[in-house]
Amino acid sequence: MSKKPFKLLVFDWDGTLMDSQARIVTRFQAAIADLNMEKRSVAQIRHLIGLGAETVITTLFPGASEQQCVQLIKRYRHHFFNAHLPTPLFPGVTETVQTLHNAGYWLAVATGKSRKGLNEALVDTHLSPLFHTTRCGEETSDKPNPHMLQDIMDELGILPSETLMIGDTEYDLQMAKNAGVASVAVSYGMHDKTTLLTYNPLICIDNLPALSTWLQAHTEPTETIGN
Repeated sequence: MSKKPFKLLVFDWDGTLMDSQARIVTRFQAAIADLNMEKRSVAQIRHLIGLGAETVITTLFPGASEQQCVQLIKRYRHHFFNAHLPTPLFPGVTETVQTLHNAGYWLAVATGKSRKGLNEALVDTHLSPLFHTTRCGEETSDKPNPHMLQDIMDELGILPSETLMIGDTEYDLQMAKNAGVASVAVSYGMHDKTTLLTYNPLICIDNLPALSTWLQAHTEPTETIGN
């Protein structure tokens, strides 16, 4: 495999950088209980993490009215923000993101989280200064539509051939494919490795620090980019 000069690394957030599965699932289940709607299992909710809240709800409850969707989102966000639990990053994330930033890569986040949720997470983890830009599902089309990635590339002036998407779900990898962008899958998140490999990522890694090692071996050095 020839070396490729990637300049921009775009990360999904939940399930890729942050171990937030338990917090998201329990908050959705609490919101569903508040409205006396039919229960949904951990597996049903877990599979949809990575998508925007509205998409998750309309998938879980295809027959829900618009009012029910609005109320469920409202209750989910109430539980998510008002019953705060410590939500850890996966091992090695802080060091890896710092290393990649120092190496001169543009870094970005493309996530189905709300803007409020992402901003809270960036502040809590002290990672905000390391990312050049971010996009949330409510600000553009939801994954796997390529608009989120295209907006990031357009803002930073980076070509699809210079961009690498890193994610833990089929929605991340399909979005990358739709945008003409290469991808790296992570095996420790929401979707299983077998499913992820069907989207032909360049590699499927078992921990984020492995990304730095892989980039050093398979890509050309990038020029240092100022903040």
